[in-house]
Amino acid sequence: MGVFAKNGFPDVAEKIRLGRFLVGRHKTAGATKLTPAERMRMSFEELGPTFVKLGQLLATRPDLVPTEFVEEFKRLHDRVTSLPFSDIQFVLEEQFGTEIDNVFQSIDPRPLAAASIAQVHRAVLIDGAEVVVKIQRPGIIEKISDDISILYYIADLLQKYVPETRPFNPLGIVDEFFRTLELETNFIVEANNIRRFQENFKNDPTVKIPHVYIEYSGRKVLVLEALKGYLLSQKEALEQEGIDRAKVMSSGVRCYFRQVFRYGFFHGDLHAGNLFILPDNRIGLIDFGIVGRLNRRVQDAIANMFMALYSEDYERLAYEYVELAPYDDRVNVDSFAKDLQNLLAPYFGLSMKNVDLGRLLMDSTAVAAKHHLVLPSELMLFFKSIVTVEGMANVIMDDFNLLDYAMEFAEELVRNKYSSERLREDFLLFGKDSTAVLKSMPRQIKQILRKVNHPAFAFRVSLSELESLKNAVETSSGLLFTGIFVGSLILGSSIMIYLQRGPMLFQLPVLSVVGFTTATILGLIAFAKIIKR
Repeated sequence: MGVFAKNGFPDVAEKIRLGRFLVGRHKTAGATKLTPAERMRMSFEELGPTFVKLGQLLATRPDLVPTEFVEEFKRLHDRVTSLPFSDIQFVLEEQFGTEIDNVFQSIDPRPLAAASIAQVHRAVLIDGAEVVVKIQRPGIIEKISDDISILYYIADLLQKYVPETRPFNPLGIVDEFFRTLELETNFIVEANNIRRFQENFKNDPTVKIPHVYIEYSGRKVLVLEALKGYLLSQKEALEQEGIDRAKVMSSGVRCYFRQVFRYGFFHGDLHAGNLFILPDNRIGLIDFGIVGRLNRRVQDAIANMFMALYSEDYERLAYEYVELAPYDDRVNVDSFAKDLQNLLAPYFGLSMKNVDLGRLLMDSTAVAAKHHLVLPSELMLFFKSIVTVEGMANVIMDDFNLLDYAMEFAEELVRNKYSSERLREDFLLFGKDSTAVLKSMPRQIKQILRKVNHPAFAFRVSLSELESLKNAVETSSGLLFTGIFVGSLILGSSIMIYLQRGPMLFQLPVLSVVGFTTATILGLIAFAKIIKR
């Protein structure tokens, strides 16, 4: 807390009951001339890599922290110096033991790249294959664990003693940060991510995913095939002979949207430093520590969002946000849609050179937060990745329309949503859920009857209006009978799908179609009666 106090936050230490641990009085006169966001950024920089990474995470969450803090946290960068090879050599010895000479012919002691968690060295395997070796910095896990414990402690105190921080959910932010770092510091997870990408793009000649030597990799060491080309961040990348900029950009952006819409598994940090330009206009991807995973519901929502943006249907866009966020009765969808329109409408019709779509999407999450919507972290990672993809594409082309590429895959996903195969899967899932409800219904009815027959329950009911009770019992009996009958139709229809017998319609048994249709009609009639009452 001394660092925060020195940078102009002594009142926070007092509020969370830690003021007594401050030694002496920190000189804050100069610090207090700065904005709170600037002082917080300076505190994070002084506290080291864990807090810098926390600030970088918060810079992508305008739905959780105020805009001025988001903008200031964007200035945070990993400022790390590379370690001498002798300092990290024992990590390799821990991984390979005395057999290190049986694995590598040579390892270049000069680091190829250095970051707060690991640094990368070129090497040659014993069989002559050229590789890169990602080696975790010694003691970084212990350092991160200590810092995370401190963060949890401070977040808990903030929620208890500083009420104005509760809407930002400090403990939830630390939870998300911990999960992110836990995955990023386990190279076995990254190796598995790479293998999944290899499987997804094995038949795509325009994309190269490096081979991972899983037999030589572990939690702290990752051995990968060395790609022969130039990083997009290098000046020489686009000066290679025969490089077609438009083709490279098209391959890169299509590769990204295929990850999002087809596989629901995407590279979460696809900036120019993580993309190689290879001969024959191929692209190569590296650094798979941060990946996004999207379930079908979020994929569908993202596709609908792009279609709403394309058609400027702001009400539809607002409802997609509302559907993804936890329920909150304070949300006014009409007002939210109006604010989205005020944010987005002025940019449509402009050249995409003048429109930062990713930034607009990130800004839209701040609008959502103003309307009490808390969006899922995977959606925020997707929006953040859009920002980095746009930055990557701007290096290659002066002007391009990201929304057109997104629409190509979004429309494909929407079409597939109503395919016979997808409908069949949805029917089977519906039947499975309905079967579970039917199986639990007798137990639930038994519990209701036990409660109704309890003397205390009878006494409370006797004080209520008898006519209302009579109507309620009649309605409940009718609904119960209808529910059992509808459930039986659904169960029988689901069994017919599984057996695949009799004449077929839309690749489904006719009896199943009739059963589901009848169940739907009866359900709607019952619902209408409830509304009428």
